[in-house]
Amino acid sequence: MIRHWASGAPAVLARSGWIAASVVNAGDGTHEHPTQALLDAFTLRRRLHGDAGRGRALDGVRVLIVGDILHSRVARSNVWLLATLGAEVTLVGPPTLLPHGIEGWPVTAVHDLDAAIADTDPDAVMMLRVQRERMADAFFPSTREYSANWGLTGARFRALPERTIVMHPGPMNRGFEIASEAADSLRSTVREQVANGVATRMAALYLTLAGGAA
Repeated sequence: MIRHWASGAPAVLARSGWIAASVVNAGDGTHEHPTQALLDAFTLRRRLHGDAGRGRALDGVRVLIVGDILHSRVARSNVWLLATLGAEVTLVGPPTLLPHGIEGWPVTAVHDLDAAIADTDPDAVMMLRVQRERMADAFFPSTREYSANWGLTGARFRALPERTIVMHPGPMNRGFEIASEAADSLRSTVREQVANGVATRMAALYLTLAGGAA
């Protein structure tokens, strides 16, 4: 298991020939976080389809991923997995926090959160932590402006469709990118994501150690 500040470190180790073992990426820089995407997809499918949803894809499920896309390895892994499972993914954030080259991703990218909610009628809204520790420059004028434009405020949460669930990979900046009203609601999957993360990562380790046998 490797978690590393440098993007691409797990791939370098896996291809190096230095070790004769499988390498599981537990998060590399701002690149990817595959096991987080697995637990998020599992949580989303279970919340939408229940236990009967086992093995089902996410065809047509509409997901908004909102916030600091630029620095989020969670967003990158979720984009590829959710799109592979058939979900329609829309990325929402300020222009300064959307990566270059996003045109090649299987997503729609927009800047207006309220318009995105109205246009997509989302089944799930996944809020991302603003990673200020990775920001050497000012990517937005103020926390107040960010929260007003891209935060899941109480008013914005109450305006969501009743069926829309709220996701967050944690840790959360309460009152900044997400209001406690949204984070603690019955429509929030935050605690489920934490619990499902244990099971999902146990499964990844089991399949790796068992040589892929289910």
